[in-house]
Amino acid sequence: MSLVPDPTAAAESVQALRELNAWLGGLDARRRIEWALDALSGEHALSSSFGAQSAVALHLATRVRADLPVILVDTGYLFPETYRFIDTLTDRLQLDLRIFRPRLGARWMEARHGKLWEQGAEGIDRYNRLRKVEPMQRALETLGVRTWIAGLRRGQSRSRAGIEFLEIKDGRWKLHPLADWTDRDMGQYLARHGLPYHPLWEQGFVSIGDVHTTRPLAPGMSPEDTRFFGLRRECGLHYDEPATAP
Repeated sequence: MSLVPDPTAAAESVQALRELNAWLGGLDARRRIEWALDALSGEHALSSSFGAQSAVALHLATRVRADLPVILVDTGYLFPETYRFIDTLTDRLQLDLRIFRPRLGARWMEARHGKLWEQGAEGIDRYNRLRKVEPMQRALETLGVRTWIAGLRRGQSRSRAGIEFLEIKDGRWKLHPLADWTDRDMGQYLARHGLPYHPLWEQGFVSIGDVHTTRPLAPGMSPEDTRFFGLRRECGLHYDEPATAP
C-alpha cells in the first residue's frame, strides 16, 4: 500500500482506516515505523514518558531515523530516577530530545491551586491538563507535528486494549507501532539489544509517572491501581476516560 489518504478524508472513511490498520497488522514494528516516516505527512515526532520499558520505542524508532525528534513533557514532578534515566538514554541513543514544560511553575501552581493531586478525580484531571496535556499540545504545535508516534500497547491497561496501529487524533496521524506487543516481546527486545528497564522497575513499579501519583504494584492490585490512586489510568495525553469512583 503506497497511497495514504489525507487525515481529514480518512476520518470520514472508517472502512479505509480499518483496512489500513489490517494491512499494518501484517508488518513488524520496524516496518510500521519505516512506512509511516515514508508515507505519512510530516513533520514526524516520537513522544516518550521515559517509563518502565520506554527504551524499546526509543531505540526502535531512532534506529530507523536517528534525528527523529523525541518529545518529553517534564511535569516538574518526575522521579529523580526518571531524570537520570532520561540522561542515560539520551546519551546512549543520541536522542534529539525536545523538552516541554508547563507554563506555570510547580510551586506557583501549588500556591494558586494547592496540591491538585490530593483533590480527588477532578483535581487530578485539572493537574493533568495543566502539567501534561497543555505542554504536549504546545509541543506538537511548535514542532509542526503531523504524524505523532507513541509507544502505547494494548496489553498495558483496559483503557488501551482497543488501540489501533494508526489513528487520527486532532487532525494528526497517530501511530502505535508496538500496539500488539506483549510484555514478553518488550523484555526480549530489551535483552536482545542490551537496553535497560527504568531503574524503578526492579522495585515493583510497572507504570511510572509523577512521584505523588505513582505506586509500586502490590499483591491484589492491578496495573491501573498503581497510577492516580486507582481513580483513572490515562492522563489525557492519549485518551480521555471517565474517572473511577473512589
